[in-house]
Amino acid sequence: MPYSPPKGLRRLAFGGDYNPEQWPEEVWQEDVRLMREAGVTMVSVGIFSWALLEPEPGRHDFGWLDRLLGLLHDNGIRADLGTPTVAPPAWFYRAHPEALPVSRDGTRYAFGSRGAICHSSAAYRRAAAGITERLARRYGRHPALALWHVHNEYGAPVGACYCDSCAAHFRRWLRARYGTVDALNESWGTAFWSQRYASFEEIEPPRATPTVCNPAQRLDYARFADATMRENFTAERDILHRHAPGVPVTTNFMTALSQCDAVDYWAWGREVDLVANDHYLITDGRRTHVNLAMAADLTRSVADGGPWLLLEHSTSGVSWQRRNPAKAPGQMARNSLGHIARGSDGAMFFQWRQSRRGAEKFHSAMLPQAGTDSRVWREVVRLGAGLGALAGLAGTRTVADAAMIWDWQSWWAQSLEWRPSEDLDARERADSFYEALYDRHLTVDFLPPSADFADRPLVVVPALYLATEDTGRRLRGYVEAGGTLLVSCFSGIVDEHDAVHPGPYPGALRDVLGLTVEEFTPLGEDERVRITGPGGAELTGDVWSEIVVPRGAEPVWTYADGPAAGRPAVTRNRLGRGTAWYVSTRLSAGALAGPLAAACADAGLPARDELPRDVEVVRRTGPAGDYLFVVNHTDTEAKVPLPGGAGTELLTGERVAGRLAVPAGGVAVVRTARS
Repeated sequence: MPYSPPKGLRRLAFGGDYNPEQWPEEVWQEDVRLMREAGVTMVSVGIFSWALLEPEPGRHDFGWLDRLLGLLHDNGIRADLGTPTVAPPAWFYRAHPEALPVSRDGTRYAFGSRGAICHSSAAYRRAAAGITERLARRYGRHPALALWHVHNEYGAPVGACYCDSCAAHFRRWLRARYGTVDALNESWGTAFWSQRYASFEEIEPPRATPTVCNPAQRLDYARFADATMRENFTAERDILHRHAPGVPVTTNFMTALSQCDAVDYWAWGREVDLVANDHYLITDGRRTHVNLAMAADLTRSVADGGPWLLLEHSTSGVSWQRRNPAKAPGQMARNSLGHIARGSDGAMFFQWRQSRRGAEKFHSAMLPQAGTDSRVWREVVRLGAGLGALAGLAGTRTVADAAMIWDWQSWWAQSLEWRPSEDLDARERADSFYEALYDRHLTVDFLPPSADFADRPLVVVPALYLATEDTGRRLRGYVEAGGTLLVSCFSGIVDEHDAVHPGPYPGALRDVLGLTVEEFTPLGEDERVRITGPGGAELTGDVWSEIVVPRGAEPVWTYADGPAAGRPAVTRNRLGRGTAWYVSTRLSAGALAGPLAAACADAGLPARDELPRDVEVVRRTGPAGDYLFVVNHTDTEAKVPLPGGAGTELLTGERVAGRLAVPAGGVAVVRTARS
């Protein structure tokens, strides 16, 4: 897709959500003065302001927003202007209580939060279009306007509604998808449990049932819910395009698998002018910087490899987890620059000034409760100055080494009930395979199953339970042409309707892998299996094993015990000019190092053993030069060889050569000669 940067923004985006309606207007002058001190270039405004902009049906008050946008423009600060459609006012719900969403178990949610929306509601759609039209007409040519920001974080907290309006909409969606009810019955396998439908009118949403609901129906409902949210986004987008040509339109994604599972971002990425993302560190015992890198790589991939924009992250702690630790000194800059290394053209935050009231008053901000005499503020000012020195890399592209296939719809399907083991989780497999790639210092592009794999030396498939026959054929062609493929267990099993492919597992992937799976042999909660490999190497798997039968593939690691003892655990299939690897058990990120190293050797990818663990080295490139980011997540100094031998460290302005020394917890950005 073509990259559409914020209009008129000549530096990297730096700023945050600004909610001046929470403060007396005399505070606004102080805010913009401090924004200039911090180097703020853009703020997001109006995202939750519907009740102020339209206090009564049809009566609008734009005076405060006029004054705010004028103040920002006078101070050289660009505006990311929101349509406030994520939070309709109380008067709207009083008139249209049916627009409140209904959960799968029949509970209708109440007003008083955010995102309480039935996206099939005709009343909501009219009201959302109305306020968007008003904003577009009034501000579409405002000199402060850099970007339109539609809604907020689609899919959270409600991704699907199960009300009667949604039922009628679902039936229309199914007619368009299948044409006839006979085609639907065939695709859904309704012969099972006497679920056959005589007409579309008999079909309801997959509400709570006494036992497991039809999985094909559940999968289609997830697709429908996602498509319905996207319909509302594109309706607002088209209004904005009509009245503000040349101003890009976005919405804030949450691509991290730890934060949203209701949205197919491959489909959404095609609809926005600029891919934007929100990312927050999850306190779950994992290496949070790995999750950050993965989310940034995934967001860049949704942007088709081009630049994108980090629209929200936090200066320090958040407020919505069970435990919300503060970020350590230097961590905010390290997180921000980590996103920029992987393609973001800026670092925006939620929010500018920390709130005194409301649900997020303990969420950190650029201007904290402690004010300007605080560590967070001083770090914000330093970061703003640093981003000013990086203006030249805007529009450049991050260089990737390997690719990983990820499919949200396959994740939805694998997450449904009655699978062989509820412990085999698609997100966990993606996290672990990504971590193994990260520990080899490989930058990763993510790809949808429909992508062209031809120019990728290594393609990793961590979890592709749902894979079409076409995907299988194209992966086979990729390997035959010289590619290296690494596939994890329980992939290739079902088609797009959650029907098992005819013949032995792994269905769509058995030809490229050169094997069949006779039986899945899931492991008990505390059960482990040993696998032995080249040179006596030994690994431990858990959760899953399989009875693998080679059909051309060669065993490389073998089960030493467990239900598949003596059978192949990891195989390698030479096919044409390439190779396809298969891992039939669940290995930790550390245990995956061995099979991954072997696959990387086949792919010709370097080991990069000279780089320390938890030191990221990522390159962005463009017509004006190359930019090498070194992000040191360790508590000791790291020394990294410079490609080309020399360059200029942009954050300090110093000339560097040979080996670059990066202090503990520090970041360096070096403009280098072409490598």
